[in-house]
Amino acid sequence: MKEIRFRLFLVIGAIALSLYLLYPTYQDYKNNVDVSEKLVHMEDSLKKSAPNLTPTEIRELITSKKDSILANTPEFRSAREKRIKLGLDLQGGMYLVMEVNTAKLLERLAKDPDEQFFEILKQAEAESQLSDENVVTILARLMQEKNIRLSRYFGTIREDDSQIISRLQEQESDAVTRAIEIIRNRVDQYGVSEPNIQKQGSRRIVIELPGVAREEEAKRLLQGRALLEFKLVKDADFAIPIMNRIDEALAKSLGVDSVQTASTDTTKQLTEEEFAKQHPFFAVARLADPQGRIPDAYVKESDKPKLNAYLQREEVKKVMPDNVEFLFDAKPIVGDDGEKYYRMYMVNKTPELTGGVIVDAQANIDPTTSAPVVSMQMNAEGAREWARITGSNIGKRCAIVLDGVVYSAPVIQSKIPSGNSQISGIPNLDEAKLLEIVLKAGALPAPVEIIEQRTVGPSLGQDSIRQGFNSLWLGYTLVAIFMIFYYRKAGTLADIGLIVTVLLILGVLAGFQATLTLPGIAGIVLTMGMAVDANVIIYERIREELNTGKTARAAVDAGYRNSFSAIIDSNITTFFTGIILYQFGSGPIQGFALTLMIGILTSLFSALIVVRMMFDYMLNKGQKINIG
Repeated sequence: MKEIRFRLFLVIGAIALSLYLLYPTYQDYKNNVDVSEKLVHMEDSLKKSAPNLTPTEIRELITSKKDSILANTPEFRSAREKRIKLGLDLQGGMYLVMEVNTAKLLERLAKDPDEQFFEILKQAEAESQLSDENVVTILARLMQEKNIRLSRYFGTIREDDSQIISRLQEQESDAVTRAIEIIRNRVDQYGVSEPNIQKQGSRRIVIELPGVAREEEAKRLLQGRALLEFKLVKDADFAIPIMNRIDEALAKSLGVDSVQTASTDTTKQLTEEEFAKQHPFFAVARLADPQGRIPDAYVKESDKPKLNAYLQREEVKKVMPDNVEFLFDAKPIVGDDGEKYYRMYMVNKTPELTGGVIVDAQANIDPTTSAPVVSMQMNAEGAREWARITGSNIGKRCAIVLDGVVYSAPVIQSKIPSGNSQISGIPNLDEAKLLEIVLKAGALPAPVEIIEQRTVGPSLGQDSIRQGFNSLWLGYTLVAIFMIFYYRKAGTLADIGLIVTVLLILGVLAGFQATLTLPGIAGIVLTMGMAVDANVIIYERIREELNTGKTARAAVDAGYRNSFSAIIDSNITTFFTGIILYQFGSGPIQGFALTLMIGILTSLFSALIVVRMMFDYMLNKGQKINIG
């Protein structure tokens, strides 16, 4: 009797703990329904007040509003944090595989790279796409084949190739690790709940973002390098002569013998065709001030590829100094002709200061202009440098460059000792908030590229949940009917044990904050079929013992005792298989393996403890044991 009482307390405790752990999941589901009902009238009002919005855009707004309420309300947030986590295939969202472009990192680390270096690097990058080798190893091998020492481009002349390779490989690996941490910080600040970010291979990152609706915004958040630079804009006295030399060099290469200065009044008599022929550069890069007082130029959006092609020509590189470059505004302006124009600046190629000194950023609305801005605070070292830079360049313009585009180029009015600065020229507050996130999270050490993208819609996720649970109930029903039909009353006890098994599986998932996926549901369905295996073995043993003439109690005791080793042997091999699948498998395989392993342990608990307790209770009450 004491043994039955102990088992009873154990079973009740396990069931009570599972229900306690599952209560936040029920609470979150109820909150979800309640908030959805409250937002129904909002959807109707949006259809009337904003007829220009598509049904998809309205659904995204509603979903965003609902997620905001559930995430920011304390009691709702508490339930959401403790619920059973749903995987991407059940909740909907984005699945991305990103690759860190370590070739760009090596390009940045190289000293005095030439055409030969870029050719070898390009070959190494192409070869790395087809093998598991890292770019550094391939680059080193290709250079050794050409009898080129790595010290020509990396390190010092005294270092041998092995030392340089070791250091570059460490920097390459560190770049991927840093990229993962920075992406994780950005995702956390963006507010994605239950993201999954993990390394795959040597330079790939797998990212799962459940519940994300704005795909393009999320991609910009993940891919933006956040390479912030402060670069001085060249004065007209320096920039205009260089631009004239570029124009002359292009004109001569196109067959024009005599070229007039584009800023003189004589060009006013030229037709558009004649001007474009004599001044190919200024035909696509129109000076903001024809008198040459401001060196900026405006370029049509459609002419940007043409201008970039001009700047890559050899005759242009010969007349353009190596220490300057042209950069465009991040945001175009619309001209009177309806065309989009980008402002172009000539700036120093070497930045005066970089974003590594930024310790905080905040997106706000400028009260004077009502435009979105991002205010930045620098660390002590950055503040000292910023004070020196602004103090020695009063009256000059400083371009604030993010990822190679100019957000603003204000005139330095006075020395700034506080380390505060501000980025303007941002299209809207949403863009400003994204910029705030990437600046606070830090700059990526190398560009990351999306090589695979999959999106699961919320409705598809709901269909997966419904179909998954339908398969669960169907599987249980078929197993339950078979057990009752074949083993009568004992089969009913096994079916009750099966319900306890599923309850315990879900409780364990909730307790360890594991993620339930579609393969995980498949693992639960498989577990239900396997869970009754132990009962079948026990029942057949009990039948054999009853046929020998033993009493019901003796038959039950012997049945459980003699079948124990067979049950453990059969389940332990499956459990070890689950461990291997979990250790070496990817996301979906891991989800299946996890629920399978939990299912094996809980099914053994149900068969050996729960069902045995019910047998002992029936025997103590003098009830007949019907094994079919």
